[in-house]
Amino acid sequence: MSTPNTHFGAATIGHMLTGARSLFFIGIGGVNMSSLAELSLRCGYKVAGSDRTETDLTRSLEKSGITVYYSHDASHVSGFDAVIYTVAIDPDNPEYKTALALQIPCISRADYLGYIMTSYKHRIGICGMHGKSTTTAICSTAFRAAGTDPTVLCGAVMPDAGSTYRIGSGNLFIFEACEYMDSFLDFNPTVAVILNIEMDHPDYFKSITQIRRSFANFAAITGPSGTAIVNADDSNVKLAMSTYPGRLVTFSSRERMEDDEEPPADFQAASIDLSSGFPSFDILVKGTFSAHISLVIPGRHNISNALAAFAAAYVCGLPPEKVAAGISGFCGAGRRMEFKGKFLGADVYSDYGHHPTEIRCTLEGCRDLGYKRIFCVYQPHTYTRTAALFPDFVASLRHADRPILLDIYAAREPDTYGVSSRQLAEEIGDNASYAPDMASAAGILANEVSEGDAVIIMGAGDLYHIFPYLGLDPGV
Repeated sequence: MSTPNTHFGAATIGHMLTGARSLFFIGIGGVNMSSLAELSLRCGYKVAGSDRTETDLTRSLEKSGITVYYSHDASHVSGFDAVIYTVAIDPDNPEYKTALALQIPCISRADYLGYIMTSYKHRIGICGMHGKSTTTAICSTAFRAAGTDPTVLCGAVMPDAGSTYRIGSGNLFIFEACEYMDSFLDFNPTVAVILNIEMDHPDYFKSITQIRRSFANFAAITGPSGTAIVNADDSNVKLAMSTYPGRLVTFSSRERMEDDEEPPADFQAASIDLSSGFPSFDILVKGTFSAHISLVIPGRHNISNALAAFAAAYVCGLPPEKVAAGISGFCGAGRRMEFKGKFLGADVYSDYGHHPTEIRCTLEGCRDLGYKRIFCVYQPHTYTRTAALFPDFVASLRHADRPILLDIYAAREPDTYGVSSRQLAEEIGDNASYAPDMASAAGILANEVSEGDAVIIMGAGDLYHIFPYLGLDPGV
């Protein structure tokens, strides 16, 4: 069970934190929470927090001087002026309950982030069901290559920062905007980037109509003087943006044909070459050549991500040639087809994909690299998603030569949906196997992989525990 967002808004939070000197973060080890904790420390607050597990992120916070407790105890919040919490915590969390009882202001992560960003003049929010972490990380690299010093909050480790965040000195704030539970509606973008819209999070969103409405509301926050940069290839995006009140900028990664009836996008990919497995293409702006991009990350889907990042930099007035050079040098975000090392001669990758579209795109991109066989060890994420999108998962995982299914990672949910990884494996076919634990999955790999194969360890749960079985660093 999740704890609700607060939705106070920036003005109210500013009033609540007047005179505040100390903040306590419940769930401080999360990717987004850790970056907010560090940013708050830089703003002059005394910062502490709690989480259940020690990770690279929490150790980094401790090195910065932030106290991290690896348990949840009511005594931890005593003496703090406000509490920031992730909605992933249980409402019965003792720190949260105690803070409420002591009338210590409690602010949800998204609400607090929306407040923090208002001190920046230009705020670029990147949203979409897929690709937002990669696109945010590309923006970080590209904007820096163009001579700016942005503050960036991302859902994955960025190669140019070695972290999920970087704190800059300018007026640019680039952030990943998560749609789950409508968290992004607490943010305050001046530029909204919408990559794609698709059915996901069925535990919260009940229809694609509801999802389109949420994305439209996010973009509308920019106001009549704002800008929305949107994917012209996505029909749901076009429907959602049909009444957008601001400046609408489009991008398209679809190679145009002579008989196309649709007008070209403002930012159009052309002369696309996938022969090496790594996309290269030209970018046309309003029909005129602007830059050439040669990516060093695989997958056709990354053409779209790169276009979105280029468009965001372009509308901010940055020089196209420097932006293009930055994008071409981008070497990938953490857990997005991240190379981990070798196992019995096979290349091993870690990937965060946990939606059928993400799985398919990643496997197709890997196929373009010319591997002999692709093994995919997949851990489904949440029962609701697995049940609602079951046929799509089956179809996507068939793009692997050898799918290996671990048990569903429950996250916040009870096992009451009548769906299992064993069922997934049976439906995929004889080439798929169910593995009851990490050791069993590693055992299958040990018996079957060889030189020239690729192994993708995929999912958003705790499957990093498999890497030590493969003699590799889990990197958590």
